[in-house]
Amino acid sequence: MRTRTQAATAAVGLMVLVLAGCGSTDTPPADQPAAAATDTATSDTTTGDDAMAAGTVAIATTDLGDILVDAKGMTLYMFDPDAQGDSTCYDQCATAWPPLLVDGDPAAGAGVDATLLGTTERTDGSVQVTYDGWPLYYWAQDAAAGDVSGQAVNGVWWVLQASGEPIRD
Repeated sequence: MRTRTQAATAAVGLMVLVLAGCGSTDTPPADQPAAAATDTATSDTTTGDDAMAAGTVAIATTDLGDILVDAKGMTLYMFDPDAQGDSTCYDQCATAWPPLLVDGDPAAGAGVDATLLGTTERTDGSVQVTYDGWPLYYWAQDAAAGDVSGQAVNGVWWVLQASGEPIRD
């Protein structure tokens, strides 16, 4: 009886982790953080400094070393299933992992190799910033610049170095 209960508990825990990490079309749980990060990343009405900041990728020093961040210092992540190609994170996945979107071309901030910046079109027609082919995302649970709490979530989400290589520690 105890073994059956332990197995059921482990299975439920695994399902929760999988659903938190990527795609499901179900409605996100009530405790799921809001995906506010994309609202700051793109807007048709941005002007001045905000327009320059939208789609900017820079380098910042964190507990994991020098990694990619946006213009406000928020950590950017890559997703293994994207395989340096089109974005595969939609629906509930994109709620937990909002894409870095841009109108126009992305901008290279300090320390970023501009030749590695690019874009990919998402299924809804929006344009997502890529780095060395990896579509870039935020983690909705990162609350402040320099937070890296999305690192290694479900063993498929990673921060990127300036070289475009994921840090898999």
